[in-house]
Amino acid sequence: MLQATVARLDGLPGLQEPLLVCNEEHRFVVAEQVRLLGKRGQVILEPAGRNTAPALTLAALRAYREGADPVLVVMPADHAILDETAFRTAVGHAARIAEAGMAVTFGITPDCPETGYGYIRRGPALGEGSPGYRLDAFVEKPDRATALAYLEAGDYLWNSGIFVLRASVWIAALERCRPDILTACRAALAETRDDDVFVRVGTAAFAACPSDSIDYAVMERLTQGSADLPPGAVIPLSAGWSDVGAWDSLWKVLDKDDAGNACRGDVLLEGTRDTLVFAESRLVTCIGVSNLVVVETDDAVLVAHHDATQDVKKVVDRLKASGRSVAQWHRKVHRPWGWYDGVDSGERFQVKRIQVKPGAALSLQMHHHRAEHWIVVKGTARVTRGDETLLVSENQSTYIPLGTTHRLENPGKVPLEMIEVQSGSYLGEDDIVRFEDTYGRS
Repeated sequence: MLQATVARLDGLPGLQEPLLVCNEEHRFVVAEQVRLLGKRGQVILEPAGRNTAPALTLAALRAYREGADPVLVVMPADHAILDETAFRTAVGHAARIAEAGMAVTFGITPDCPETGYGYIRRGPALGEGSPGYRLDAFVEKPDRATALAYLEAGDYLWNSGIFVLRASVWIAALERCRPDILTACRAALAETRDDDVFVRVGTAAFAACPSDSIDYAVMERLTQGSADLPPGAVIPLSAGWSDVGAWDSLWKVLDKDDAGNACRGDVLLEGTRDTLVFAESRLVTCIGVSNLVVVETDDAVLVAHHDATQDVKKVVDRLKASGRSVAQWHRKVHRPWGWYDGVDSGERFQVKRIQVKPGAALSLQMHHHRAEHWIVVKGTARVTRGDETLLVSENQSTYIPLGTTHRLENPGKVPLEMIEVQSGSYLGEDDIVRFEDTYGRS
């Protein structure tokens, strides 16, 4: 979905390389997805989540530097859009309106009384021949009776959360509406450390930034007609849009069988209807159920009724409050050199499956509290161990004693796969002292 979002504007004239804003923990998988598209976008790293308004502010300030003032198309990565030609046409209209200094959003033409989305009430048309309307009001998620009334009225649209505006327009509006967010983001960018891909902002400065959404911070204020704020506009959009930020939304956009079931992976159904099943690592069977979401991964299993999938957030909050590691870490962790998968663990030991890309290398490092045993199962490893360098081939192994400086590299043309067995008194990922690193982590 991230790749689809990045590629969604391909073909529009004047399109520049993308700016992506994500949490620092997601940096390597995000950069890899962009690289696979053949693009060279920059990735702005948030040390902590602060909602969409600070995220856009970082991007706008970054885009605005050195006298540039591009039109920004702000797109979340959890949307599905089936008619991308219609979407690009709408973005072209929005860009022309934004060039004149307006802040534009898209309102999705509703086809049912949806209660899971916020709504936008459109005002008068911008002018003859223009597809846009003045923003009249933002409305919170309604109950079903209110949603039916909105559908019948004809001037209410679903709030898409997609925006088009100049960088300078956002900065000026934020200066008026939320100067505290702007000040914090400027301070964070003043401490930026850059490389070819990642933009690392100041951790302490960004941690002090208030959390707020684009809608609440600015867009809702643009409906009030204030003379010192840019005017807001909305363009109705019919392009097969869906916000798939929840599992029931994903079920709606997937292909289904005759019983309304959407399945991925090793799934066996009997007497089951209108159910979404994702099986990642083992067989999942459903018998005599309906209107469920069942998601099986290496990390956890979720079973929920369609109507309750929004409550996943409550479960995540409980996991965080109780300090459960599953709220922060996946079992499979992506790194710039490849990935590792935590296969098993117990008192004083941990087993990982590791894959290293051809030509890639881990950092030169050492550990204070653990030793490691490496077994190569595919490819060839070049191992630095203290003062010696050796090649380890399939079905061979090597041992890294505690406190020994070491590095793992893949000198070959095929992915290197190996099993790592760690043993020691402490096995946390923070027991790494890096001396050299290709990816700027030392």
